[in-house]
Amino acid sequence: MNNLIDKSELISKLQTLEGLSNDERSSLIGLLREHKKYGLVWEDKPEDVEERLREKLPVLREVKDKAILSDSTDAPNHILIEGDNLEALTALSYTHEGKVDVIYIDPPYNTGNKDFVYNDSFVDTEDSYRHSKWLSFMNKRLKIAKKLLSDKGVIFISIDDNEQANTKLLCDETFGRSNFIAQVIWERAYSPVNLKKHFSESHDYIIVYANRIENAINNGLPRSNEANERYSNPDNDPRGVWKSTDCTVGPAVEDKLYQITLPSGRIVNPPSGRCWLFTKDRFEEMVSDNRIWFGANGDSAPAVKKFLSEVKQGITPMTIWKYSEVGHSQDAAKEVKDIFGGEARFTYPKSMRLIKRCIGLYSQDPSVILDFFAGSGTTLHATMQLNAEDGGHRQCILVTNNENNICEEVTYERNKRVINGYTTPKGISVAGLKANTLRYYKTDYISRDRTQKNMRDLVAAATDQLCIKENLYDEQKTFGRFKLKPRLARYFNNGKKHMLIIYREELIDEIAEEIKNLDFAGKRLKIYVFSPGRYAFTDNFREVEDKVELVALPAAIYDAYQKVLPKRREKLFETEEKKETKIPTDLFEGEEV
Repeated sequence: MNNLIDKSELISKLQTLEGLSNDERSSLIGLLREHKKYGLVWEDKPEDVEERLREKLPVLREVKDKAILSDSTDAPNHILIEGDNLEALTALSYTHEGKVDVIYIDPPYNTGNKDFVYNDSFVDTEDSYRHSKWLSFMNKRLKIAKKLLSDKGVIFISIDDNEQANTKLLCDETFGRSNFIAQVIWERAYSPVNLKKHFSESHDYIIVYANRIENAINNGLPRSNEANERYSNPDNDPRGVWKSTDCTVGPAVEDKLYQITLPSGRIVNPPSGRCWLFTKDRFEEMVSDNRIWFGANGDSAPAVKKFLSEVKQGITPMTIWKYSEVGHSQDAAKEVKDIFGGEARFTYPKSMRLIKRCIGLYSQDPSVILDFFAGSGTTLHATMQLNAEDGGHRQCILVTNNENNICEEVTYERNKRVINGYTTPKGISVAGLKANTLRYYKTDYISRDRTQKNMRDLVAAATDQLCIKENLYDEQKTFGRFKLKPRLARYFNNGKKHMLIIYREELIDEIAEEIKNLDFAGKRLKIYVFSPGRYAFTDNFREVEDKVELVALPAAIYDAYQKVLPKRREKLFETEEKKETKIPTDLFEGEEV
């Protein structure tokens, strides 16, 4: 009780203490109110990128000349984002909140051997804040990742012993202990390293959590051909192939102890200490339904027919994944070298079969897959390969920085070759997975100051993001009867979805009038309209309200970002707003088409 009184008194003093900014006062009171009974405690270490996000909003801009476009009309649009993953995740918090079904990440393991960069410096084993820096780094990203996961979403995190225990506790806090699914052991090596003094580590971990475990759906592993070969259909049962299973169970239960007369006339009893699987009445029902097998001659002990069509098609995975099933580190390195003609462009990639298993276990068709530590881009390769095998349309989003040109020269180039096809060092031609489109984006920034100019700049800059959000990229030069001026409005239509972006609110009445004459094939036209506030001009579209869905920008973007952005520093002076340049607002280019 004394502790509570002391805290209360301190909080009262802090609230009246002079010389503190509101942010400082709020932070100190928050620290006093914290009362953690169990879990991780670490010292938060601010990142350079976090400080940048206090003043700037991230946006995604497409690099058009890097787009790899498929001829297939239903090809999934995969996305590669070059930039810091905290900024990219912030941008995705607007486009993909609650939309991602599977996240796979392979973060830095924090071994101290130049594998973890924090604020442009490697964290080594002697750094006294080594684990705090890593936890602070991961915590910020996992919090946003949780917001991106769908209700049935699942996250897989590869890690080793350096941070495995911390990762488990951090995920308990972020996703909830009740949403823990499994800790998988991946056998990543197949031969011992004899130079090791005590043990030769041959495994890593994959920690698996659900967003809401009650909604997560495990598809199971595919049944092997060997397992299916045990089924046959000697009596031509119309329900298909089956296999016989034991009709007895132990220990003996009185109401299941009875004699059975076989079709041959022979009488049988259950073995000593056991009884029949069913009561007598239920057994007779099973016989009538042709679910009991007495052998080809009708003289064998009864067996239950187990039909393949009624068996769960997916096999429940175990938590030890052997390299013979999902590949090992050497396999993964060879995969990348083969794609690059024998050149080793990336160290320690993950096996494609490993990631394909993760994706396959919890993705349906279609699904969104995310990897924000993309490395060599194995997750996209695995997604495309899985789609090719089962006819799926999963979409993959990759995020990586471009340190040492990794994004351009490894992540992008690898998957470009996978899509277009390549030849291995042994001269083997590998066909391209051409039913895939890949689009390349870079992070950019707009000031967080909410001036009229900055708000208009944000809406203009966010157009590429809106295409990602709606998964709609087919821009049309005309809207209705007229050609559009792109600086005033842009229209996207792929025959299934329609999106109109209005940058100048002065055009609204003219656009609403034009919509009266248009038919969107039973679909609503999604209209993103610039508004200095939250009003989406619903009154102006009243006569066509059954045809449109309205969203006010940039308010919708600010709302999404506000949930994940760090707090701003207080400013002594307000930013002076520059006068807005007047833009001619004739809606259309030239004459009617």
